[in-house]
Amino acid sequence: MLLPIADFADLSANWYKILDPLLAKARVELWLYCPKTAEPMISGNKWMKLQYHIKLIQQQQYRGFVTFGGAFSNHLAASAAAAELFGIPATAYVRADSIDQQNPTLQFCLAKGMTLIATDRQTYRRRQQSDFLELLALRHPDCLIIPEGGSSALGVRGIAGLNLNDTPAGPADVIATATASGGTLAGIISASKQQNTGTAQTQILGLAVVNDASLPAKIKALLKAKADHQAPWRIIATAPDQRYARCAAEHIDFCCKFALSHNIALEPVYTGRALFKLYQMIAAGEFAPGSRISFFHTGGLQGLAGLYYRQLINQQQYQILSAATVG
Repeated sequence: MLLPIADFADLSANWYKILDPLLAKARVELWLYCPKTAEPMISGNKWMKLQYHIKLIQQQQYRGFVTFGGAFSNHLAASAAAAELFGIPATAYVRADSIDQQNPTLQFCLAKGMTLIATDRQTYRRRQQSDFLELLALRHPDCLIIPEGGSSALGVRGIAGLNLNDTPAGPADVIATATASGGTLAGIISASKQQNTGTAQTQILGLAVVNDASLPAKIKALLKAKADHQAPWRIIATAPDQRYARCAAEHIDFCCKFALSHNIALEPVYTGRALFKLYQMIAAGEFAPGSRISFFHTGGLQGLAGLYYRQLINQQQYQILSAATVG
């Protein structure tokens, strides 16, 4: 039986206060916001970015959807899970020379019934160009095209429905999140103009995990709103080498120690890398004593299997990160 969207929309959010000697020394309070859903593959920010796309497909009676992603994409895995759950045919253009059926992410997508089309890098770069999108519309008639990462006006609307400001201890001074395609960060900024009604505004940090000089422009395009209605926001590079899906040893080590200390799973490509940078900023005294930080854990833990498959993390690291029950 296919699941009506209303029955899946009860998103339970879990807050976790992080107790750490570094935080105590800096007198900074850190809360992690980890949303859950009935389907783990669509937890974190994934359901929030997909929900209005799914609603539109149902309301407009689209035949299915088409989307894009890398070979180990969290978005592809979440989209495949959502497609099966709601009975929607799905096609994905995968940035790869061929479809590796041993790849755990693509294996999962295929098992969920998603059609995968290998796409060379040169063609894949055209995924946002109007002529290419027109070609896809002809190739996949009556299908909704969902941008990479779900980062569209609909995705922003979904993220804006989250309340990341009100921690169990009170309002946050800072909201931080990892950012790559920009949709999650744009959604948080969009929500800020509703939540910040007083004189003191929450600062929003996008901890970038990709080397993309156009990211600020993408976020502004997604917002389509006047800057004076938004909380102050900025994008901060998480590492000198911003190449996506590269795992620095220090990020892997941080994720493993964090999992052992707090029973919260991270992955070193996205959320773990961003939290590592946030810890560096705290250690450097970049937040005033007494600051309360809300950090959005965006999920994506399916990617751990892909890291192990590519031998970017070893068996012991994979077991430590997979054993943590939160995240």
